[in-house]
Amino acid sequence: MEYRPCIDVHNGKVKQIVGSSLDDEGASAQENFVSKRDADFFAEFYAKDGLRGGHVILLNKVGSPYYEDTKRQALLALRTYPNGLQVGGGINADNAQEFLDAGASHVIVTSYVFSDGKINYENLQKLVDAVGKEHVVLDLSCRRVEDDYFIVTDRWQNITKEQITYDLLDNLASYCDEFLIHAADVEGKSDGIERDLVELLGGWGKIPMTYAGGISTYQDIEDVKELGQGHLNITIGTALDLFGGPLNYETVLSCVQEV
Repeated sequence: MEYRPCIDVHNGKVKQIVGSSLDDEGASAQENFVSKRDADFFAEFYAKDGLRGGHVILLNKVGSPYYEDTKRQALLALRTYPNGLQVGGGINADNAQEFLDAGASHVIVTSYVFSDGKINYENLQKLVDAVGKEHVVLDLSCRRVEDDYFIVTDRWQNITKEQITYDLLDNLASYCDEFLIHAADVEGKSDGIERDLVELLGGWGKIPMTYAGGISTYQDIEDVKELGQGHLNITIGTALDLFGGPLNYETVLSCVQEV
């Protein structure tokens, strides 16, 4: 298990939000934290501790009024910590190289690959051909539908027909270097982890996976470690003291690193 930091950018500001509250129409979201600092502050903070593989997420839709402000913040972070951060949000085969050139180690992709409710293998192959699978992270963020989990796209607003199964993970692993998985139903709510999802993912564990969503106590970290069989990396947003939450940053790192 590793700790993977995060920098979420919405309307040109570093924020922590309730993921399920995102609304493209009004560029609005339920906010838990809004930083007065730019994204480079957080990138430098993570770089100082040598934390790699964190993600910078652009939470505004490409072409929307705030997208360019959000993109500027993302690029600022990437240039501050070259090859230390991954980037996602509006990434496709045409613009992925721009973000890698700016310093991203990987590009994180969801909606470009999961379109019209299913996997678009043509787009997926275009992306791999453009930058190489070693630079691709597939975002399999999902929501619960009855007893199963289905991938969600477009900033977690649309549920696809693609269910998280071991067969799906096996298939997609041949196109990417890692998976990033937000439990969208609990993301930003600091109300506990999605235990069934953590257990499901932990039973696979063939390539690096980062779990996000609901971690609010040190016991949650231990539960991810146990249920995930040590196969899952974690990221914490709203609950971290860096973003105004109760969990101490140094203590979190200690918990994650304990064997």
